[in-house]
Amino acid sequence: MCPAVSVIMPVYNGEKFLRTAVDSVLWQTFEDWELVVVDDASTDSTPDILADYRDPRIRVLRNETNRKPAACANRGLAVASGRYIARLDADDVWLP
Repeated sequence: MCPAVSVIMPVYNGEKFLRTAVDSVLWQTFEDWELVVVDDASTDSTPDILADYRDPRIRVLRNETNRKPAACANRGLAVASGRYIARLDADDVWLP
C-alpha cells in the first residue's frame, strides 16, 4: 500500500546535519510516510550516514554526478508514491 506522505530530501555533503534531519522524520507521531533521500554525489560521509538507517520507509537514491537541488527534488518526485508530498532539506528539523 502507498504511504499517505512522501517526504523528498535532496542532500549534498550534508554530514553535519543529515542525521538530525532524518531522525526528525523518524520521530514523527504520524507514521504513514516514506522518506526519499536523493544524495547528489556527496563526497563526505553522507552515504555512510544514510547506509546506517534500516527503516524500510527510507529510500536512498544516489546521483553519480552533482545535479543540484531542483534536479534532485524532481528525481525524488519521480519515484515518490505518497498521496501528498512534503519537502525537507538536509539541514532542517521537524518537530514531532
